[in-house]
Amino acid sequence: MSLLTTFNEAFQSGDRDGMEALLHDDYRFIPHVGGVTMFKADMLSFAGSDAVRQVNHRILFENDEVAVEHAIVHFANGSTSEAVLSFHRLKDGQILSTETGATPLSDDYQLIDPTA
Repeated sequence: MSLLTTFNEAFQSGDRDGMEALLHDDYRFIPHVGGVTMFKADMLSFAGSDAVRQVNHRILFENDEVAVEHAIVHFANGSTSEAVLSFHRLKDGQILSTETGATPLSDDYQLIDPTA
């Protein structure tokens, strides 16, 4: 199973121990909004919460050094859903950093089946 698949399963299920094992101690998360950098402890605090829900998630590329994924993300605070592209740097079998870019989606967007 891929590192990102394992991480996403741990994140969605609230498996903090699983996430902690997969995030490097020097982990940095640079989100597309807010102008702040978050750290490992910040990511662990989101584990299993309903703050972020992903649908139509897919891993676009992954090797031992980098990984790229895309998902439609819904936020519990009611803000607009977004199409989010995430770029991860990997080191020693862990996620070292994550940067995201996003496109806000209108309320009437339709999911497109990428396999169709």
